[in-house]
Amino acid sequence: MDFSASGPELLGTRLRHLLNLLDAGVAAVYTDLGLDGFRPRFTPVIRILAASGPCPISDLAHATGVTHSAASQTVAQMAEDGLVVLAPGNDARQRIVSLTPKAESLLPALETEWAATAAAAVEFEAELSFPLSRLVDEALDALHRRPMRQRIAAAANLTDQPLAAAEEVRPCR
Repeated sequence: MDFSASGPELLGTRLRHLLNLLDAGVAAVYTDLGLDGFRPRFTPVIRILAASGPCPISDLAHATGVTHSAASQTVAQMAEDGLVVLAPGNDARQRIVSLTPKAESLLPALETEWAATAAAAVEFEAELSFPLSRLVDEALDALHRRPMRQRIAAAANLTDQPLAAAEEVRPCR
């Protein structure tokens, strides 16, 4: 795949590639710090729990902007790694997530890394013609106002018919 191609046609693929590059860089720093296995996706959960204390998975999902399922999967991975523990909540469906002493012992190193990552992100955005964080916020707002499914349906004039290919897909060389 040629990721140098610009335009909206492969936007999702190119955004995943960008996210993979960003996450790989952060994950490499975690390894450099001796935090093997610590994943960038753990950071929002650790930060929320460190700041607010124990909370339900549903609150973590809401605070991080992911689905309950995604938050639950992340928490399960963190529990396997000994970073969080789960306890029953007020009803049978609710599970409360808390940091373990292991996770708390990592906080000084993580906070240093988080500050460095924030500074690196500011430097990265300074190289761009428009701040990526602001563009992402605008994109999320636009999709909350009108989801991509609605946009595609309108562009294809969908009623009960399947989507027709907008462009011919070229085979690999």
